[in-house]
Amino acid sequence: MWQRKTYNHRHRVMLEETNLVGNVYFSNYFLWQGHCREMFLTEHAPGVMAALHDDLALVTAASRCDFFAELFAGDEVEVRMSLGRREPGRITMLFDYYRMDGTAAQLAARGEQTIACMRRVRGVMEPTEVPEELTTALRPYEREPILAVAKRD
Repeated sequence: MWQRKTYNHRHRVMLEETNLVGNVYFSNYFLWQGHCREMFLTEHAPGVMAALHDDLALVTAASRCDFFAELFAGDEVEVRMSLGRREPGRITMLFDYYRMDGTAAQLAARGEQTIACMRRVRGVMEPTEVPEELTTALRPYEREPILAVAKRD
């Protein structure tokens, strides 16, 4: 069994994020992944955020989302992000989307996003390692096993 510390980002769904049926259009979940990731960088790795204006690029290599419940305009959504895995030059973030209705959080969707770290060198994108500041900032958000405690009689 795994336990994860999450970085939480709250969002209020607006009418413009819904489709003609009235529920949230699927592409907004991916937009919210980006918002959550960028707020995390702003708060926990500001040097990485600044480097994005220079030569660093965080390129989304893969992204997916599974949907379990519909969200509508006015809903408050909490996007909970954690680190799924690290690979050389890449990280995969996990996202859980919860509808917050004041009583109990309801899981509405679950997604993930793999980001490749790149540098712009003479107009060409080249792979690079994950910046140390980002690695350090993500460390508390890695999955950790929950150790079972044996019952003693």
